[in-house]
Amino acid sequence: MRCVVFGATGYIGGRLVPALLDGGHDVRAVARDTGKLAETPWRNRAEVVRADLADVESVRAALDGQDVVYYLVHSLQRKDFVDHDRELATTLAKAAHDVGVTRIVYLGGITPDGEELSPHLASRREVGEILLASGVPTVVLNAAVIIGSGSASFEMLRYLTERLPAMITPRWVHNRIQPIAVRDVLHYLTHAAALPAHVHRAFDIGGPDVLTYLDMMRRYAVVAKLPRRVVVPVPVLTPWLSAQWVNLVTPVPRGIAVPLIESLVHEVVARDRDIAAHIPDPEVIHVERAIELALARIRRSDVPTRWSDAGAPSDPLPTDPDWSGGTVYTDTRERATTADRETLWRVIESIGGEHGWYSFPLAWSVRGWIDRLVGGAGLRRGRKDPRRLHTGEALDWWRVERLDRPNLLRLRAEMRVPGRAWLELSAEHGENGGSVYRQRAIFEPHGLAGHVYWKSIAPFHDIIFGGMARNITGAAEHEETTS
Repeated sequence: MRCVVFGATGYIGGRLVPALLDGGHDVRAVARDTGKLAETPWRNRAEVVRADLADVESVRAALDGQDVVYYLVHSLQRKDFVDHDRELATTLAKAAHDVGVTRIVYLGGITPDGEELSPHLASRREVGEILLASGVPTVVLNAAVIIGSGSASFEMLRYLTERLPAMITPRWVHNRIQPIAVRDVLHYLTHAAALPAHVHRAFDIGGPDVLTYLDMMRRYAVVAKLPRRVVVPVPVLTPWLSAQWVNLVTPVPRGIAVPLIESLVHEVVARDRDIAAHIPDPEVIHVERAIELALARIRRSDVPTRWSDAGAPSDPLPTDPDWSGGTVYTDTRERATTADRETLWRVIESIGGEHGWYSFPLAWSVRGWIDRLVGGAGLRRGRKDPRRLHTGEALDWWRVERLDRPNLLRLRAEMRVPGRAWLELSAEHGENGGSVYRQRAIFEPHGLAGHVYWKSIAPFHDIIFGGMARNITGAAEHEETTS
């Protein structure tokens, strides 16, 4: 079967592509920025094409010659995600019909009947209805909380439970949910490719357990060998207030936490098991086992995709040829070191996460907390692997925009600042042995606030950026002498 996956850079899409390949399918992976897929382990087994769902012709080209289209796209981080997702789904539905695709598969969310839905769940339902009305045989698979290493729902559960031995909880933690392991979601998605044309409807999918969110936190604590959590329920914490707390305590930013928690206000339990008549049941994975599997991957640093992987497309660097006009501030540092380039590069590529940023940890920590308070990414996203990065990966409050190993690492800031910012770290061979470390911070201000921001932090640049250059080269020299 020829399958095309829209959303291949996302959490589910990045895992679905190799699953389809392992199942013997030909796969075309679609991304707005194909560079984000350049270092995926399956890159040479799949066809990677560029397409933007806002561009009808590029969507048609991506669908041309394909049998099954997987639609795994959503825009939760945008304030206008409801309207935006409606427009994108409409474009996909029309293009799929016009080019003759034989099947659409969409992963949505379980929605209770007869209730006023949260914007998130209402949007998921609307997208499913748009695809079902396309004239193309469509199957919509609706899931509740997905448990897997790197999923936003699991990260929220994990950090809330681990960091809060005692917590005040709102009413929604007593609502029933039916979580499902990510490998079971992939089971249903991959088998959906072979469904006959007459199967055209939505199905609810879920794991074997129906429990409250509070029960799930308690079970997580048991699996993670944590002391029993003290929980004090109160009736007054609104979903919005809960999201502010989640934003501070977990890596999940407010823009994603709000719609996720608003959805937990509803009981999300599968209404039937009709899917079993068309797709064989997967391996039974109870909540505890799903948590064990997720934690084992995290401990091995073997997390293939994370919720944060699907970042916003990059704006052009201000120094690129197609940029013109305006003010751009830079802070450039260069430092020679006795360490060879390979050792220096290993230190560069391991930056962030547990290794930190090699300068003034308190300042970075405070800046991270400020960013969280205003709804930004902060420093809690960490990194997937302590030593190796990938293009498009989230790294604390940065995103890996370019990775030219072992020469250049370019990071694009996703913190809340009045402008756009990049950080470049590079390694070169030294003329007389050793290597040369180069570092460049770039800031394009937006309005007066941007200029004020840069000038207000300029007095600290020598401490922050100068310290970074000194400590990175020092770490490289230390590693070389001790290896």
